[in-house]
Formats: sequence, C-alpha cells, structure tokens
Amino acid sequence: MQEGQAVGHRDMMGDRRRSAQLLAWGIRFFLAAALTASQTPGDYAPFALGCVAACGPGAEGIAALLGAGVGAVLFLEFSGALPFLAAAILIFTTAAAFQGLKLLEGPLFHPLAGAGLFLAVNGIYVLQSLSPLRDLAPCLAGTVLVGISAWYYQPLLQAGEEQLAPDSLLFLAGSILLALVDVELAGISIGRTLLCLLLAYTAYERGTMTGAAAGLGAGLAADFCSNSGGVLFGAAYGLAGLLAGSRSGGRRIWAALAFWGAAVLAALPGGLATPLLPEAAAGAVLFLLLPGRAFGGKRVKRGETVEFPAALEGMRAQLTRMAAALRDLYDSMGRSAPVSTEENPAVIFDRAAEKVCRGCALCELCWQKEYTGTFNALNDATPYLMERGRALAKDFPGYFADRCIHLSDFLTTVNGELSAFLLRRQYRRQLEETRRSARGQYAQLSELLTATAAGLGEVRATAGEPAECRIGAALRPKAGETVCGDTVVSFRTESDLLCLLLADGMGSGEAARRESALTCRLLEQFLQAGIEPEAAMKTLNAAMALRGAETGSFTTIDLLTCRPESGELSFYKYGAAPSYVKKGGTVRRISGGSLPAGLRGNTAVPDVTRAALEPGSFAVMISDGVADPGRDEWLQDLLAGWEGEDPQTLAGLILSESIRRENLQDDCGVQVLYRSREGSVKKV
Repeated sequence: MQEGQAVGHRDMMGDRRRSAQLLAWGIRFFLAAALTASQTPGDYAPFALGCVAACGPGAEGIAALLGAGVGAVLFLEFSGALPFLAAAILIFTTAAAFQGLKLLEGPLFHPLAGAGLFLAVNGIYVLQSLSPLRDLAPCLAGTVLVGISAWYYQPLLQAGEEQLAPDSLLFLAGSILLALVDVELAGISIGRTLLCLLLAYTAYERGTMTGAAAGLGAGLAADFCSNSGGVLFGAAYGLAGLLAGSRSGGRRIWAALAFWGAAVLAALPGGLATPLLPEAAAGAVLFLLLPGRAFGGKRVKRGETVEFPAALEGMRAQLTRMAAALRDLYDSMGRSAPVSTEENPAVIFDRAAEKVCRGCALCELCWQKEYTGTFNALNDATPYLMERGRALAKDFPGYFADRCIHLSDFLTTVNGELSAFLLRRQYRRQLEETRRSARGQYAQLSELLTATAAGLGEVRATAGEPAECRIGAALRPKAGETVCGDTVVSFRTESDLLCLLLADGMGSGEAARRESALTCRLLEQFLQAGIEPEAAMKTLNAAMALRGAETGSFTTIDLLTCRPESGELSFYKYGAAPSYVKKGGTVRRISGGSLPAGLRGNTAVPDVTRAALEPGSFAVMISDGVADPGRDEWLQDLLAGWEGEDPQTLAGLILSESIRRENLQDDCGVQVLYRSREGSVKKV
C-alpha cells in the first residue's frame, strides 16, 4: 500500500514538472512571437532577438526561436524577415555551441553575443544598401536594443534562474506594449495609452527617480519605434514620471493630475493637437481605476524621507549644467545659421553656356550682339523646364532654336545642370530642416533637464584636495594681426578631472578667435556638466557641422584630461596638432588623423590616446602654428633637453623658439601641464 502511494506521488510530481516545463516553453514561445511586433526603423525586431538571446540554449531557447519564426511570418516583411531569422538562428547556435563552458555563465555573454551577431548580419545589408550612412543609425540603435533587452530579460527567462526582478518585468511590459503603438482606437494609440498607465503606476509606486528614468526610457523608445523624428514623448513621459513620482505615497488623484499636467506642459511648444494629451488622459484615468489591492491594499501615507541627499544634490547640479550647455548650443546654432537663400535658376544656363557655347562659332552673335534676345529666350523657357524637370526644344522661342547650331548638345547639358540644380536645392532644404529639428531637440532636452533638476535639492558638493599639478600657457597672434585666433582654457571639474583645452579657429584674427572661444566655452560646459569627454566632443562636432554647412568654417579641438591623483592622461583630438609627453630625456609624440570639428557629421569620432603622466613629467599641447607636424624634430629635441620644472617657463621657451623658426606664419598657442611631487593644482 505504501509503495503504491509512493509511486502515485512520484507520478503526480512528474506530471506537475512536465506541466510547468510545458508552461515555461509556451511562455517563451509566445513572448518571442509577440515581441516580434515591436519593431524599430529599418524593420528590425530587436526585442524578440533579445528574448532569444536571454533564453540561451536548450529547450527554452528552441521555444523562443520557434516563436520568433512565427512572429517573423506574422509581423515582418519578407526583406526584414530574412536577416531577422538569420540573426535569431545564429544567436541560438552560438549559445548552444558554448553550452557548458564557464564563459556562458557570465551575465554579459548573452547580451553581447546577441548584439554582436545582430550587427554582423544586418551590417552586411546596410553596407549593400543604396544609402549605407542613412541606414547605419537605425542598425546601431537596434544593436544596442538587442543587448539591453537580453540583459533585462535574463532574470525572467533563463532556465533554472527565473526571478521576478521588478526592473526586468517593467522592461518586458514596456517592450510588449511598444508592439501596440500603431494600433489606434479613435485616433488614440492603444500602446502608448497603456504605456502611460504603466508609467503612472511605476512612478507612483517607486518614486521620483525611478519614475523619471522609466519615463525617459519609455518615451524615447516610443519616439524611436514610431519614427517621429523628435523627442516629444521622451520629454513628456520623463517629466510626467518625475511629477507623478513626486506624489508617491499621497492620494492617487494628485499623482494622476500631475502626470497629465506634465504631458500638457511638454505638448505646449508643438501645439495641443498632438495625440499625446488624450493618451496621457486615458492612461491617468485607467490608473485611477486600478483596484486598491494593486497597490498592496490600503495605502498609508509614508513620511517623507530623503535618501542619499548628497547624491541627489550633485545630480541636480549636473542636470542644471547639462541643461545650460544644451541651451547655449541651441543659441549658438541660431546665431550662426545664415538666412537660407534659394539659388537662382539662371545658373543652369550660365553653366550650360560655359560648356557648350564658349567654343561655338556663333558665340559672339548670341551672347554679345543678340544678348537681349538670348536672355529673353532663356528666361521664357525657365518656367517650363522647372515645372517639367527637363528641357525640350519647344520650350525655346523659334528665333533662338532655329539659330542654335548645337541645340541638341545645349539641351543635354541644360538637363544635366538642371538635375544638379534640383539636387542642390533639395540638399539645402533638407539641411535647413535638419538644422531646425536639431535646434528644437536641443531646446526640448534643455527644458526637460531643467524641469528634472528643479525637483531635486540644493548643491552642497565638496571636493577633496587635488593632486599636485601646475599649468603654463602662452599665445601669440599671427604676424600682422592684433588678436590670436587660438584659445587655451584649463579647468577642473567637480569629479576632480583636470581638463586642458586648445582650439584653433579657421583663419586668423577676430573671426577665428570668436569661433575657437565659442568652441572652448561650449565644450567646457559639457565637461563641467559631467558628460564624458568623447561624447561631449562628438555632440559638439555634430552641432558645428550643422553650423558650418553654409559658411564652411571649422575648428581644430585638442582636449587633454588628467586624473591628478593617478597621472592618467587622455588626449582627444579633432584635426589638432601633435601633443608630447616628456619624462626625463624621453619624449612621446601623440598625433591623430581625424578631421577638424565641423567638417564631418555625427559619424566622426575624435582620435583618443591614453598615456601616463608620472611625477616630474610634462604634457605639452601646441597649435599647428607652433611647429609644422612634418618637421617638429626641433621641438622634440628641445623637450628632451629641458631640465627645469616650471611649465610657464617651458611654454614661453617653446613659443620663442617657434617664432624664430616659423616667423609667426600662423597663430600660436601652447599649453603645458607639469605633475610635480608637492603642491596643488595651479595655473601659473
């Protein structure tokens, strides 16, 4: 009897395990299929691939892979399904190939493998596309989303390690709701409405910081997946999460009103006709309709507690500085952008005549004796060819067409110049639209950061004693000029990062000085705001590319950052002259190959070189007017033989020797950093 009961118990437990296993496989299958509907520009489905990567090898991974296949059939076009399925199969195969190895146990393996394989597969399609540069940004964004989603899904989906991690659940719910962004009811997006509900609930439950972070993430994802081209939802949801979270622990009605009021504030710059307002209102109403047990039963108002006040105060200061930097960048683009002017269509005939008529036997007759008639004939034909997009012989008066002995060649050349003219017009209009869009986004982000900072405390940041460093600098204008076009700046951030800047504006004189000084001021604001140097320089380069698109101006940027306590150096260069690190009688030359800032757009990255500044060593930065990069042996010899310890004396010596050798053929700027064994950071 007891043996029979034991057998029956084992059978029952086996049935339960099988049921649980089937349920786990089904969940992974349907999640992968559903997440395929969450698509980003470029017809990518990164969340589904993140699900496949997070499930790993084994039966769970197979279930997710099958679900991704079904989702590809249901939701993807054929051209997007092929690379999607190829990436999914490679992700699963890689996990299976490394199964059992210690490498697979690390939390970064599946996210990095998924992101890398996605980029490898889709990168081939991008390179073979007609516009690889245009298609590169969506591909890179998809790569990042694959890695991030795999990271967040892992605690929920990895076999034997399932955990109900709140952040992972929140990310999974948001990524599923993104699939419903394009599903509308009476003009209201179902997906974004439910996102508003989820965000209001999260902010109310978990407070200000989580609400703001979740709002920014959800809003930017909604902007990206809907391909809106702006950051409206990112700004609105971020501010809504911040204000709703500030009412955490109070009555839900105030949190709902704060949420909807934030959406109204964010929508004001673009007009109140946006669907954001009814969606936020519907989400707030649904939030109020949630049952009380969804909030853990009857809520008791919690006393206000402030955790980590110093961190909050520092964050407020950092957000305020970021907002100020973005606002200044917005203002600088507005000041420098020239008034857009349309090119005169007459240039089409001028260029065609230069190519065809100059060698014609009747050139003097048409363009001198009968100039008025020729001018009138071309002027009369202009409306027809601009409307049609090509020129025909019938567009020109008979007296002109009968007289022209090279009419066929003239028409062919005019049509070629017309195509070039229309392309230039389209480019200028797109450039102007891009400039306006970028300026608007900088302004929106600045306002959002200002609003976020307003909810945090005052600053009481303190800094420890800095390590021992001294700085010297010297400037000299080009011969015949009264103002130096180079600018040198040095400062220390609140994180004790010592920064030395040297910018060389195009040309010389006052115009070059204004350009280089603006560059240094903006970059200093970014760095003081806590933005990483490489990211700050890339942002500034993209903005300068828009500012200089019409004028052709550019600026070289040379940034040196130093951790005084460790001597860790980093050189960041956009078209800058070589720098030098001197230790005793040894000199290391540091150069780069990137173009100056403003000559290329978002894809350009600065040259980055790491080095160490040991006690008693010097780091020297110069502009190209000090020494020709092709013949700077004299400067290296001077540094190798220098035995002093005063950086200002060394800067003056370099400048004096440069004047003797180069005769001030260009503006000269020198900045020297010396790490001594005693003292503090000083500018001498």
